[in-house]
Amino acid sequence: MIYELAIVAKTETTEEQRAALQAMVTEVVGANAGEVFLTDDWGNKHFAQATSKGVRTGHYLYFIYSGNGAVNLEIERRLKINESILKKMIVKVGETAEQGAEIAKKFKSPFSKKFNGSILDENDSDSDLEKDKKRFSRRKSCWFAANNITPDWKDPKTYAWLINEFGKINPGRVSGISRKAHRLADTAIKRARNMGVVSHITNSLAE
Repeated sequence: MIYELAIVAKTETTEEQRAALQAMVTEVVGANAGEVFLTDDWGNKHFAQATSKGVRTGHYLYFIYSGNGAVNLEIERRLKINESILKKMIVKVGETAEQGAEIAKKFKSPFSKKFNGSILDENDSDSDLEKDKKRFSRRKSCWFAANNITPDWKDPKTYAWLINEFGKINPGRVSGISRKAHRLADTAIKRARNMGVVSHITNSLAE
């Protein structure tokens, strides 16, 4: 199986501590015959919304790797006992090593320094995209299906337009997207909120 792992550490962690986190992931994956396809340091970010303890910033690390349940359990165990970790999330994103390599090759995120961008960058300008979304909304046809795009928590351009100023997700009857796309967008937004990328109460994004 192919998984993505996102970690948010305290901003005061040292470079050596972050390197140790990356080495830990590589070690655990390798010990279980897996492979790390991508390691990416996003740096310090301001959360879209402060945590329940009032923390407003964190240092993001991101990985794509192949593995099994044992890998994920061990990574979860080690992160749980690490006091420098604020947030963590593991998501299945593929099945085969070939898929893992392809996902890593195409990886983009506006939060990444090394792979900065969006899946929508190859499309028209932002203003044209907004017009396109409104056009599909009026037609009550699904913008995601027409453009072969899946909402991705790491890429707010794919879903942020569905969140209103009060943090509510616009229903399908307003956005014009299909039930399937709405479920996928809802999942992406929940993951983004879990990782501090999107606010729960506004449409603010991490910076």
